[in-house]
Amino acid sequence: MIGTALLVFFGAGVVIMNAFPKANFGVFGMGVAYAVATALAVTVTMAISGGHLNPAVSIGLLVVRKLSPLDTFVYVVSQLAGALAGAALVKALIPNNVGYLVGYGTPSLYELVTVPQACALEAVFTFLLMSAMMVTVVNRTGPKLAGFGVGLTLLPIVLVGGPLTGGLANPARAFGPAIISGVMTAQAVWWIGPIVGAVVAALVWQFLLPQPAPTGGER
Repeated sequence: MIGTALLVFFGAGVVIMNAFPKANFGVFGMGVAYAVATALAVTVTMAISGGHLNPAVSIGLLVVRKLSPLDTFVYVVSQLAGALAGAALVKALIPNNVGYLVGYGTPSLYELVTVPQACALEAVFTFLLMSAMMVTVVNRTGPKLAGFGVGLTLLPIVLVGGPLTGGLANPARAFGPAIISGVMTAQAVWWIGPIVGAVVAALVWQFLLPQPAPTGGER
C-alpha cells in the first residue's frame, strides 16, 4: 500500500508540476520521474512484500501460480488503497488551480487513438514491464538489479505511450487519480491492456523462456 501510494503520488504529481510555469520538463522529464519513483518504490518494498505495486503484475503472478488467489486479492486491495491514498495526497498538497485542470494526473487518450488501440498499447507496455519483473525480481537466479530493472522500463514506455495513453502500464496508477478527480473516462483501457500484457508476459517467461533453476547451495 505504501509503495503504490508513493508511486502514484510522484507519477501523478509530476504530470501536474509539468503544467506549472517554468516547470515544463515535457514527456522525457515525466518519464524519468515516473521510472525513478517506481524503481525506488519497488526496491524498498521488494524484500518485504515482493515489490509488485501493480494489480496487473499481481494477477500475472496468480496465473503462473506464483501467488495464491487469497494473496492476490490482498495485494490488489492494498494496491488500490495505496493508489487512492497517493492521489489524495496529490490533491491535498499540490495547488488545486493546476491540479484540477489536469485531473490530478488522471490519464487520458489522444483523440485519434481508439479504445482497442489504447488497450493494445498498454498491453505491449505492460508486457515489457512484466518481463523485467519476471527476470529481475521473481526469478532468484536473474540479474540482481533490484527494482531498477523494473523501473527503467517505464522510461521508454512513457516516451512512446505518454502522449497516446499516458504510458502507465499499471491499473492502480490510473485508478487513484480517476477516483479523486471524478474523471472515469476510458478506465477500462488501463485495466484490460495491462492485465492482458502482464498475463501473456508471465506465461511466456514461465513456460517458453524459463530461467535456470538455482544450483548448489542457493535457496
